[in-house]
Amino acid sequence: MEKFALTLQSKNEIISYQADNHLTRYELELLAEISAVIENKDAEALAWFAGFGDSFRQILMNVREHREALEFGFTEIAFNQYGWFAAPKFMDFEEIKLEQSSIRIGHGPNGVWAYSLSCNYGTAGSSGPLCVFCTKYPNREAALSAALGEMKVKMSQYIGNSDTTNYKQDVLQKTLKAIASCEVSMVQLTLF
Repeated sequence: MEKFALTLQSKNEIISYQADNHLTRYELELLAEISAVIENKDAEALAWFAGFGDSFRQILMNVREHREALEFGFTEIAFNQYGWFAAPKFMDFEEIKLEQSSIRIGHGPNGVWAYSLSCNYGTAGSSGPLCVFCTKYPNREAALSAALGEMKVKMSQYIGNSDTTNYKQDVLQKTLKAIASCEVSMVQLTLF
């Protein structure tokens, strides 16, 4: 099989890729951007895109992640051993325990903050990484406040649930109590 190469002659490959795949809006927008680069015969810009991977899928995903990282002030372009964009490390990373659940917060070099949640409902749960795809906040307090609000909604939706194996009511109540305590602490800090 021939190795993929994004070149000034790749217009037909882009058309074929679009026809053969169900693409998201960002993928279609990036392919349109790459097509415009090819139309303009801009070899330098095309080389920049080509440097993001060995397939259309890898290029599209890596470019998108790089652009999201830029919104946090992460400018380095680096890849892991498999050719995927290396996730930047958030600064002032904090994990705030709320019983068996937790909130992870941190910020990029430009001071933009984000959070991720790890929810434990008893046996059921959910978790996500703190990454450049998280919602952006102007400061720590806004990120933490939003995280506590989201965690409260997630825990509250299972109060009284009949599936007490997956949604242990004591775990939910203790987590809601820990959230309330954290919210009180945030209000007290703003008073001083």
